[in-house]
Amino acid sequence: MPNENIKRAIAKGSSAGGADNIETETYEIYGPGGIAILAVAITDNKNRTLGEIKGVLNKYAGKLATTGSVSYLFERRGIINIGLRNQNPDDVEMKIIESGADDYEKMESGYLVYTDPAEIKAVSEKLEESGIKIMTSELIMEPKETVELPEEESARVVKLLEALGDLDDISEVNSNLG
Repeated sequence: MPNENIKRAIAKGSSAGGADNIETETYEIYGPGGIAILAVAITDNKNRTLGEIKGVLNKYAGKLATTGSVSYLFERRGIINIGLRNQNPDDVEMKIIESGADDYEKMESGYLVYTDPAEIKAVSEKLEESGIKIMTSELIMEPKETVELPEEESARVVKLLEALGDLDDISEVNSNLG
């Protein structure tokens, strides 16, 4: 998510934005190739936001879905990105397991640690107490399964996702594109 979107959302929520009634709305969308998309908006005007989203969907061959028809394909998870700082990978993995994390995945630069959303803070604190540097920690909507598309169709989906992410009110865009 671009920092500009975060700053706009903060400005809208503060007196600087002059907003009185800020709402969070999740839009369920089908993109090209049947890709499932969840777009989360923080807005003071749902009608304006919906109009902007529909404009992007018309341009990039997407369509709004009914409530519940896309969201069941995703699950909320906590994800913690940790880097290796001259640490023994076996020690790091043991600390991850002891932290109460649900799962982890080794990457080139470190590890992705997966947690229950309610446990992300506790797991992060346990990791930091054990000397592990947390690079990022966030809640995400992770697809239960991903869908692979041919390169041309995949490129169309990426353009749609980028266009949605560029909208002022959109704070988060998730898809099941593999």
